[in-house]
Order: sequence, then C-alpha cells, then structure tokens
Amino acid sequence: GTGAGPVATPAPPAVAPKEPEAGPVLPPVSYEPQGRRDPFIAVSIAREGAGITVSTVRLVGVVQGRQQLLALVEAPDGIGYILKLGDTFGDGRVTAITANSVTFAVAPRGGQKATTLTLRLPTD
Repeated sequence: GTGAGPVATPAPPAVAPKEPEAGPVLPPVSYEPQGRRDPFIAVSIAREGAGITVSTVRLVGVVQGRQQLLALVEAPDGIGYILKLGDTFGDGRVTAITANSVTFAVAPRGGQKATTLTLRLPTD
C-alpha cells in the first residue's frame, strides 16, 4: 500500500499574549495596630530604649489565656501590651497576675532597693 506521508500542519501565527488591562492602582495596605502591639514582636522589646517604667502604665484588663491569665496594660503613649507571667516589661518583670491585678518586680535604679508594684483594675 501507498500510505500518505505525515501531513505538515501549518504553525499557528505567533501572536504575543494580550497584556491584561491595568486595573486601578490600589493604595498600599499597611498593618493598622490601633493600639495593639504587633503580635510578631516580642514584648521584651518594649523595654529597649522605650523608657517605659511599670509605674507609668495602667492595667486595662485581665483575660484568661489558654494556660494562664494574661494582663492587658496600656503605656502612656496609648500602646497596649499583653503580658504573661515572667514577661519583662519596662523596668519590671511580671511576678503575679490575678483576675483584677498584675504585680511586677521592679528592678532597682540609682540606689533604690528592688520593689514590687501591683497595678489594679479600676473598679467603679
């Protein structure tokens, strides 16, 4: 038998893919903490040169975490921090958290003795 040879198919015309129309330019999205600290930054950074002293912060709430109570404190600049037992914050370290208070062991400064400071939730 006389079989026909392979048929050459014409190559499709080379057309550049169409560029999609550029949409409107969206403003860049930035993380708006709105008083919450960036959850990916360790709290102990708060004491690096921020000049925070535990005597200037106020306790704004206590919440039950997965394993323990967490203290919500607010610095004078309005930034909130979530502290757990043993966290270092400003010039103090969290030594106790109850349902309505947080206690810090405050490092001695300039000849003062080490002290403790307890912040309590405001009760109305």
